[in-house]
Amino acid sequence: MKEISGINHIGIRVTELETARKFYAQLGFVFIAGPMGPEPVAIMEHPSGVNINFILNADSGVTENILMDIPERHAGYTHIALDVTNIKAVEAEIKGLGIEITEGPVTLPNGGIMLFIRDQDRNVIEFHQSPSK
Repeated sequence: MKEISGINHIGIRVTELETARKFYAQLGFVFIAGPMGPEPVAIMEHPSGVNINFILNADSGVTENILMDIPERHAGYTHIALDVTNIKAVEAEIKGLGIEITEGPVTLPNGGIMLFIRDQDRNVIEFHQSPSK
């Protein structure tokens, strides 16, 4: 469909707004609004324009990410991938924040580099540096 011009936002189900806000603020996201609506939803945005909608209805008793942490493979979105300009700087900052790197950095055959972390609810976040031109 040629009318699609980009991604408007990413919806992430979380158990608790304040915990999610604190985690994503460490990554540079700024709180915009919420909670609002029947779900309810809260919004944070990064200065780069990446917008996250937190859906505030996750079961607090669940300790595994059903898409990533169990042997059965369910359909669904498994992670978000954020473009970065300097993966080494991101890695150092993530370590400095005390956030565990769950995989990587991994260098791809085309020269791209990626590393992965988990948020407070075990949602997967990839930081991806495209190959040098």
